[in-house]
Amino acid sequence: MLRYIGARGGLGLLAIRRACLYSRSAHSTPQQSAVIRPIKKVMVANRGEIAIRVFRACTELGIRTVAVYSEQDTGQMHRQKADEAYLIGKGLPPVAAYLHIPDIIKVAKDNDVDAIHPGYGFLSERADFAQACVDAGIMFVGPTPETVRKMGDKVEARSLAIAAGVPVVPGTDGPIASLSEAKVFADTYSFPIIFKAAYGGGGRGMRVVKEYEELEENYQRAYSEALTAFGNGALFVEKFIEKPRHIEVQILGDKYGNVIHLYERDCSIQRRHQKVVEIAPAVQLDPQLRARLHADAVTLCKQVGYENAGTVEFLVDKHGKHFFIEVNSRLQVEHTVTEEVTE
Repeated sequence: MLRYIGARGGLGLLAIRRACLYSRSAHSTPQQSAVIRPIKKVMVANRGEIAIRVFRACTELGIRTVAVYSEQDTGQMHRQKADEAYLIGKGLPPVAAYLHIPDIIKVAKDNDVDAIHPGYGFLSERADFAQACVDAGIMFVGPTPETVRKMGDKVEARSLAIAAGVPVVPGTDGPIASLSEAKVFADTYSFPIIFKAAYGGGGRGMRVVKEYEELEENYQRAYSEALTAFGNGALFVEKFIEKPRHIEVQILGDKYGNVIHLYERDCSIQRRHQKVVEIAPAVQLDPQLRARLHADAVTLCKQVGYENAGTVEFLVDKHGKHFFIEVNSRLQVEHTVTEEVTE
């Protein structure tokens, strides 16, 4: 059972009471019969600060904690902070170890883990990992595998936003197959345009094109970056919104179709498409626009049956028009900013 704490005129971040914390097996829907079981032991399939934060919360709730670590991380703090710690990915480089799904699932099953929290990065937005947890009878602390898959595919996420009536930036309906398609798009919508990786984020595979002479070079660079970073070089093209505000809305959803927002953060100050400063609430934001951003974030997440914490990101142009860009279907570093303004 999930409980919301009211605070300072709004809803505080999600709180979980140990005495009444239960999960339904395999992300069942409200119409399915619930299998109730208490969560007694949680593994964090991650390292560093985020693992320690989750361990601290679990300890406060009386839940036993399990860490995993690579051979190179035997002395890391997250291993020391957990009640139990197990080696994964023996013989593998450190990053590969934390991506080794079979080892992580085996450790969880061998040690009676009830739930796995993915943290952020690594496997946090991998639908196959979420599905592996469900298949093993372990709760994945995050959205359903299907939701992770849909939100991880920017083209499908865009289609879902359109279906929900949420405004999107003008762009291609799917990944483009050739440079010639990008030329047609540029002729239709004019420059500037932007190439974006269809199957990843974090600024990788993104290239802004301001004139025709730059088109081919930036297409090749974006494709190569996306292929290297995500194993898939597919790109889609959008009209580039110049000097926008980047506003993201924090949302929470439960297993019964209920979704709430916890207001917004302004992350317009960026370097190389990476957020540098987060401000909450967004300053000098028109109240009606603020309300529309909140409502559209909730509407979209209800449309996909979103569960757990997540972030819906928007661009706002100089005319005050807002456009959906993506959903981060995982915990974010920035969630701590929302904690500061809602607790």
